[in-house]
Amino acid sequence: MTHPVRSILVATDLTARSDRAVDRALELGHEWNADVHVLHAIERDAPTTALDVRRALPDPGAKASVSLPYGPAPKAITDTARERDSDLVVTGVARYNDLGDYLLGTAVDHVVRNAPCPVLVVKQRAHGPYQRLLVATDFSKGARAALLGAAALFPEARLHLVHAYHVPFESRIKSEEVRDIARSEAQQKLDALLADLPESVRVRVEPHLTAGEPGSVLDQVAREVWPDLVVIGARGVSGFVQAALGSVASTLLQRIPVDTLVIKED
Repeated sequence: MTHPVRSILVATDLTARSDRAVDRALELGHEWNADVHVLHAIERDAPTTALDVRRALPDPGAKASVSLPYGPAPKAITDTARERDSDLVVTGVARYNDLGDYLLGTAVDHVVRNAPCPVLVVKQRAHGPYQRLLVATDFSKGARAALLGAAALFPEARLHLVHAYHVPFESRIKSEEVRDIARSEAQQKLDALLADLPESVRVRVEPHLTAGEPGSVLDQVAREVWPDLVVIGARGVSGFVQAALGSVASTLLQRIPVDTLVIKED
């Protein structure tokens, strides 16, 4: 069966902070037998050459093509992704401090909002294929698309599907009956989602259904399963990434510094 990713675009600024993204892109290219294209945007006059970019690769002779477009890096990345019909964009983080440095207000913000394909934000060193995926769901169409997309990209990975359900009036009324009703309603939605999945995906899903604030629940599950990739579904990214992806995604990005895949609903 043909893998859904045939063309990977990875951006580098030729500093050490980009090494993790480049390493992961090359590993995925090898794993998927996909073409890898390495982009370095030249925003100012600089004597950068394709050879300089190759020297920054873990293996200068790696199977990859190189381009050096002029202009702001965020626009160069998204424009090149469209021109090359890329199936996946891989990028690192600008810095490694807090949430704002992961997505909001950075070049990555623009890339996530404007890329025509899924975006993989790499934060950790590559230590082999992704094996444990943490997929947050609110049972929406976009969340389902993200789950199926991640399952197709990583057909051998375990899929930890997490839903945090809300117990109404929990702060004022400590009622077992209310909690049971809330859990039952969430379980029905989960069962419906699982029943609608292809068998090949359903057998890989390990559901986690927990009452509580979404960020706290995701954090709790992440500490239990130690995912190597977090998957976020977006309903179409416009405006600030935080507003589009929601507080759940933002909290997760802040608390759990693992690689993050953003899949936008078509």
